[in-house]
Amino acid sequence: MKKDREAVKDELRAEYKRSDFPEGLIRGKYSKHMRESSNIVVLKPEVAQAFPNGDAVNNALLSLIKIAQKSAGLTRRPTGSPKKRATG
Repeated sequence: MKKDREAVKDELRAEYKRSDFPEGLIRGKYSKHMRESSNIVVLKPEVAQAFPNGDAVNNALLSLIKIAQKSAGLTRRPTGSPKKRATG
């Protein structure tokens, strides 16, 4: 039987040297930038089950945007108390 090689976790590849990284090796150095600049959205499982693929999600959201834009132009009833009419 052959012995499995254990991967050494703290070793760099042969083509890299520690001197190539003067600031040191920092795990997650760019994670904040990636999180802020990324356009990936994670859906809740129950929402993801409602849509077969990304195109279906996009179509549903675009139609929702259109509906919201159309309804934003509608006039609303005044919410204050009605004006009293002068009796005469």
